Amino acid sequence: MTSAPVLTLTTVNIGAPDPAVLARFYRALLDWEITTEEPDWVVLRNPDGGTALAFQSESEFVRPVWPAGPGDQQMMMHLEIRADDLEDAVAHATGCGATLADHQPQDDVRVCLDPAGHPFCLWLG
Repeated sequence: MTSAPVLTLTTVNIGAPDPAVLARFYRALLDWEITTEEPDWVVLRNPDGGTALAFQSESEFVRPVWPAGPGDQQMMMHLEIRADDLEDAVAHATGCGATLADHQPQDDVRVCLDPAGHPFCLWLG
């Protein structure tokens, strides 16, 4: 029997109309550092290690709709971000440029939208 290769998830890539703008939002939100910045590609790394976030230019980017209905642009993924204080986390996120989504499906989670419209969840943990 052949052993499986060792695989490590290193980066999550997020498409955006302007990767630098979105990277700066997440840098402020998470207090991570930009380690690579090119015109169409920006990488943020967690100073504690682990999986990085990268933002790549998509010229045909279509802003997702939350919650999506029939025919709407669906989100392809979303980030889950643990917070120790949900109210403070929402205030911080909106201060960084996020928008609190109108639709909130859970009491202990707040869905926010980043400047490009990607939903992300702040959850109490």
